Amino acid sequence: QVQLVESGGGLVQAGGSLRLSCAASGSIVRINAMGWYRQAPGKQREWVATSTSDGSTAYKDSVKGRFTISRDNAKNTVYLQMNSLKPEDTGLYFCVCSAKIIGSAYASDYWGQGTQVTVSS
Repeated sequence: QVQLVESGGGLVQAGGSLRLSCAASGSIVRINAMGWYRQAPGKQREWVATSTSDGSTAYKDSVKGRFTISRDNAKNTVYLQMNSLKPEDTGLYFCVCSAKIIGSAYASDYWGQGTQVTVSS
């Protein structure tokens, strides 16, 4: 299996910054992509950003120019640098990876437990 451990969440004032980290471990053969989702209280989970194995990145429109996703492939780790944070960025942030593990013929999606980000006004 694949285990994802997120860290870096916290409470910040509007305009502040946070850097989230997510480290993947387990019987991993290959990670195709890693990304971030978030879920605000009373809202559905939404996609935030993705980093693919070829280095391509994609972002939700509302975070473009403020958030940056990056990867350290040697450490199987993905990061989300969040700047100019707004109250509407508040939510539980989840790391996700698409990975092929030993003994499997296909890749599956794996999710972390989430790290809380709270932005005060």
